Amino acid sequence: MKGIGTSPGIALGNVLVYKEPEMVIEKKQVADVDEEIERLDKAIEIAIEQIEQLYEKTLETVGLKEAKIFNAHKMMMEDPEFIGDVKETIKSQGVNAEWAVKTIADKYIKMFENIEDEYLRERAVDLKDVSNRLLKILLGIESIDLSTLNDEYIIVAEDLTPSDTAQMDKEMVLGFITEIGGKTSHTSIMARTLEIPAISGVKGITNKTKNGDFVIIDGKEGLVLLNPSQEEIKTYKEKKERYEQFKLKLEDMKGKKSISKDGVKVEIAANIGTPKDVDNVIENDAEGIGLYRTEFLYMDSDKLPTEEEQFEAYKIVAERMEGKPVVIRTLDVGGDKDIPYLDLPKEMNPFLGYRAIRLCLDRKDMFKTQLRALLRASAFGNVKIMFPMISSIEEIRKAKKILEEAKEELRNKNIPFNEEIEVGIMVEIPAAAIHSDIFAKEVDFFSIGTNDLIQYTLAVDRGNQDISYLYNQYHPAVLKLIDMTIKNGHKEGIWVGMCGEAAGDEKLIPILLGMGLDEFSMSSSSILKARWIINNTSKEEIESMLDEVLSLPTAKDVEKFIDENILA
Repeated sequence: MKGIGTSPGIALGNVLVYKEPEMVIEKKQVADVDEEIERLDKAIEIAIEQIEQLYEKTLETVGLKEAKIFNAHKMMMEDPEFIGDVKETIKSQGVNAEWAVKTIADKYIKMFENIEDEYLRERAVDLKDVSNRLLKILLGIESIDLSTLNDEYIIVAEDLTPSDTAQMDKEMVLGFITEIGGKTSHTSIMARTLEIPAISGVKGITNKTKNGDFVIIDGKEGLVLLNPSQEEIKTYKEKKERYEQFKLKLEDMKGKKSISKDGVKVEIAANIGTPKDVDNVIENDAEGIGLYRTEFLYMDSDKLPTEEEQFEAYKIVAERMEGKPVVIRTLDVGGDKDIPYLDLPKEMNPFLGYRAIRLCLDRKDMFKTQLRALLRASAFGNVKIMFPMISSIEEIRKAKKILEEAKEELRNKNIPFNEEIEVGIMVEIPAAAIHSDIFAKEVDFFSIGTNDLIQYTLAVDRGNQDISYLYNQYHPAVLKLIDMTIKNGHKEGIWVGMCGEAAGDEKLIPILLGMGLDEFSMSSSSILKARWIINNTSKEEIESMLDEVLSLPTAKDVEKFIDENILA
């Protein structure tokens, strides 16, 4: 069976099928709505106590970053909009608390599930976790405790919440397999931190297995072998041993430079969404931040963040990176990322519509506020500004003109900033890649955003499961655009980075090195492995194979070529 490998590693062991007790939620009319609201308030109080206990336990056994997930759960439990809607439903419909919680939670969960962005879509899982906790308390149902297992198991479940994962005893849970979930869910993030091999998206696994079955899971390949042969067991035991030895080697990468076997130095940086992500960046020894997504600052608020609020967030990151580069992307919303208070229009094709730099150039005051905050933060570290979704020279020039106005306003107030701050663009639209020879004359750097570049080049909606087979980073057309962008950037003497998922793809890293990519920006957990690959690859050797790679007809051919000629 095949799924999505969400946490690498190999595990062999007996299955424990984990099923939550069924919750039957019936709609009931209540005689006294005030009494029902009081019952809800008491349940919320208990839920918050449970979440605080989980925070403490996670802090002690996993780490601060993961513990903060439960701070977010607590905020959801106290969210005035969510809880206000539940209470209003009880009052207006005269219904029981369970029904009101389920109705409102389902509404919000559906909203999150329809968001295209994977990271935001996974927040539906957190809301489900929070609302289920509240429902169990209201219904008097006790959860199964995964912290008291008395033997080693591989957990098989339809889904696991962050709360389930936080309870796990790492010594007894060898790995887990779920039917749903993705790489960016908090459950997967926690599994990677705990170094528990995990696989998601294995449809029907709960019906195909039973307690006591023996199973092998390969968390990197997303492979599940149910009741394997003795030969398969022997093979995977050896593979597990090699993997454990390799993990020790990765720790040795800390403190080392990212230099190829033939002496070419590159930079391996991290992608972040909030200042709190910097802990992980430092822990994994990144050489900078290649993408700081500023939209979360706007999305976590019910109004536009002030210049001061933004300045503080950017300054924290700049200072903590202690002179290492921090590339901050200006606001990139619209498309799938809606912010209610911006009142963005509903569009037929939101990904091709009023979003990112298009929105910012239209709402100049909002844009200039962010640029002033970014410039002020540049006095506290090595900040660089990056404009997203650029498709024309006019957009670059307009954005730079507004940036110059922001600089002048700061000068007039004697507020310090870096006068030589570097300005770059994301190359994520085919027009930008094809025209990169011209665009390179206007900016200090390029950062190739592969997630959108693939989507727009191949005309594939990356959130549409029916055509997901067409979305492929090994597609020769995509690789040609990347190669063209790097060459054109270098001709004009500017550096070229990449901040999409492809930058951390173990198979593509050698190819990108051969093409001359200067900076690879990825999730923090991938940094040490990427450095190991770079340090064990010769740029010159890969460069000599590029013509053949780029002449291959299909994505499968490219992947096969890499497997047989580079990774073999």
